[in-house]
Amino acid sequence: MTDLLTAAQMRAIEQAAIESGQVTGLDLMERAGAGVVEAILEEWPELSEGAHRAVVLCGPGNNGGDGFVVARLLHARGWDVEVFLYGDAQKLPPDARENFRQLQEICRVNVLGFPRAALDEQHSFGDQASHRADELSGDENEVKPPFLVVDALFGIGLARPITGLDEVMVHMDYLALHRDLNESRLVAIDVPSGYDCDSGEMIWGQRNNAPAFPAIFADLVVTFHARKRVHTVIEGHGMKTVVKDIGLNG
Repeated sequence: MTDLLTAAQMRAIEQAAIESGQVTGLDLMERAGAGVVEAILEEWPELSEGAHRAVVLCGPGNNGGDGFVVARLLHARGWDVEVFLYGDAQKLPPDARENFRQLQEICRVNVLGFPRAALDEQHSFGDQASHRADELSGDENEVKPPFLVVDALFGIGLARPITGLDEVMVHMDYLALHRDLNESRLVAIDVPSGYDCDSGEMIWGQRNNAPAFPAIFADLVVTFHARKRVHTVIEGHGMKTVVKDIGLNG
C-alpha cells in the first residue's frame, strides 16, 4: 500500500474494488461513515455513553454521503443530530442520494441551497453550531452547544475555492478559534474542506476583493485506506489524522 496517495489514486482503488465486485459504492460509504463514528468515540471515549449533540454539514458529493451515514449512525446512538446540506438533493450522486433518503426517514435535513446558500439558512447553521442558540433563546437549558461539528462538505475532490458559504465559513472559523468556549470539537471527513488533497495547500480565492475564508480547521480528520499527501501538511497545523480501514485491497 502506498504511504501517501493522491486523490486520483484513491479513486482508482475504490473504483477497482467496485468493478471487481468486491464491494459496492454503498458498502464503502457505510464503512466510511462507521469508521468516522468509531474514530470519534476512540478520540473522545466519554461520548460512548449517553446522548450528545452533533451538527453535520454535508456537501453535494460522496463526502456528503459519508456525512449522511455519520448522522444516521449517531442518531441511532440516541444523539440529537442536526444536518445541513449544501447541494441539490436531486443531483446528489446515487449512493449519496440513497443515504440522504434513508436519513430523511429518521430526521430532517436542512437544505442550505446551492450553488449559493440562503443567508437565513446559513444563520440557522450558525445558531445550531455555536453557543448563539443559547443567547438567542434566552434559556441556557433550551439548546446546548454541540460537542461535534462534522465537516462532510468536499473531501478529496475539491479543486476550486469554496463559494456560496460565506456565513457558514465565518461560523466555522469562529468555532475553530473558540471551540473550548463552545465545548465543541470539529471533525472532518477525509480532508478538511478548503485544502487541496494532493498539494496540501489551502485553495485561496477572492471575495469582495479580499481573501475568502480558504479552509476549515479540524481537531480530528478521519480518512480511509491510507493517508493522502495533504495529511502531512495539516498535521503541522495542529490537526490529528486517523486512518480507517474500509476493506479495500491495493
